[in-house]
This record gives sequence, C-alpha cells and structure tokens, in this order.
Amino acid sequence: MTFNDISARGLVLLGCGKMGSAMLQGWLDRGLPPEAIWVSDPNPSEWLLHQGVHVNEPLPQAPAIVLVAVKPQMMAAALPTLKAMGGGPTLFLSVAAGTSLDHFASVLGTGTPVIRAMPNTPAAIGRGITALVGNAHADETALDLAETLLSAVGQTVRLEDEAQMDAVTAVSGSGPAYVFHLIETLAAAGVAQGLPEDLAMRLALATVGGAGQLAETAAETPAQLRENVTSPAGTTAAALAVLMDPDTGFPALLQRAVQAAADRSRELGQ
Repeated sequence: MTFNDISARGLVLLGCGKMGSAMLQGWLDRGLPPEAIWVSDPNPSEWLLHQGVHVNEPLPQAPAIVLVAVKPQMMAAALPTLKAMGGGPTLFLSVAAGTSLDHFASVLGTGTPVIRAMPNTPAAIGRGITALVGNAHADETALDLAETLLSAVGQTVRLEDEAQMDAVTAVSGSGPAYVFHLIETLAAAGVAQGLPEDLAMRLALATVGGAGQLAETAAETPAQLRENVTSPAGTTAAALAVLMDPDTGFPALLQRAVQAAADRSRELGQ
C-alpha cells in the first residue's frame, strides 16, 4: 500500500510531539497530501498549525490507519476515544513504548489489526531505525503500509515475535542515550588531559558521528574497523586494553546496561 492509498481514506495521528512531528514532516516531504491527515493533540505546536493538516477536528470514521504516538502515561485516556474505529479495516500502528498488542486488542476489540513499533530519536533527522511486529490480524499489506510510513524517518526491521521488543527497546530505543553519554564522557576525558571544553566536545562529537557513519557504510565489520585503527602496542591498543577488559570494560558494562533497560521495559509492559 502506498501514500496514494492512504490519501483515499485518511490517516489519523494521535499525539504530535517530537516523534509524531518528525514522522509527519517525513510524510509531507514524501508527498502525502496534508488534507489527508488528521492530528489529535491537546497542545498543538505553532509548527503543526501551519502544515495544512486537520488539527483537532472531527476524525474520519474509518481511516486507513491510526498512528498512536502519545506518551505511555497518556495511553489509558487516549486509546478508548478511538474504540469506535476498532474491529474493522482501520490499522492501528503504535510507537508508544510499553503498550502490548494484547492491550490494544482489549481496548479496541480482538479483531483489530495492530502493529507495534519502536523507533528511536535519530528519526528526527531521518536517520532512525524502527522495529515492528504485528498481531494476527495485521497481514502483509498492513505491515507494508506500516513500513511505508515508518521508512519516512529511517530504516525499518521486522521482528519475529513481540517478546523481542524489550531487547529492541534496550538496544536501539534507549541506545541513542548511551551514545550521547559516551560523547559527554569522551569530551570530559579530553578536558582531564588538558583540552579546552569546547575543543574536547567538538572532537568527541565529530569522532563519534564520523565513526558511526563509517561503521554503517563500510564493507568491513565493526570488529575489523577497530583492528584497522589499532597498531600493536600503540595508543589505541593501550586504551582498548581498558575498554575491552571483560570484567570492568564495555563488554560487562553494556551487558548490564542493556539488561537493566530490557528488564525495565518488561516491567512497564505488565
């Protein structure tokens, strides 16, 4: 299904914060007519009000898709308002963390096609990656539609099982924060070695950004790229001896961090 198909029946965006705005901008840039989009948001931004979309107007009865982008704590109040659209041809696509497919079915009706997705914040610059998984009523056409929409803000991957969503949340959903903290701490380490703060931050930002781009586009694996930078008994090798220590380095630290995030994701989904 393409944007032309969506245009005929309409799209409803429930919630238009940072993630919703990023997706909306991507859709408009790709040619989805603004008059085919209805946005429901209690506090619409000035930017949203000037995009030509329907803002807080009566919703179509059976849109092609409802994309749920409200914060998890708002879900209990927001989702029941859409119950009349459940159980029919409207596809529900959720990018809200922690709300299971079963919960959507319990509110909207068991016959409702629902796809759960986990994007991440680089979607704001079109560099996100979104994992998605559907319930038994979301067929291949529905998944294709979801990927069409989500690809407007980056890459998409399909999961085999909803149980994988907690791990995805811990790796790519929360992962940008880990990288941002790496930038902070790398810059701080540079300051500790005598660099001015602004120069240390500039070096850290460009190094992490450039290395990430290289890792994503190079034919070599990250392990090979690491080896390419590492001369025997050189400066990089000295640093990696600390970072790769199996007890105190990145391997153990990131295992614990990702485990903590995945465990918290499971708790929030209860």
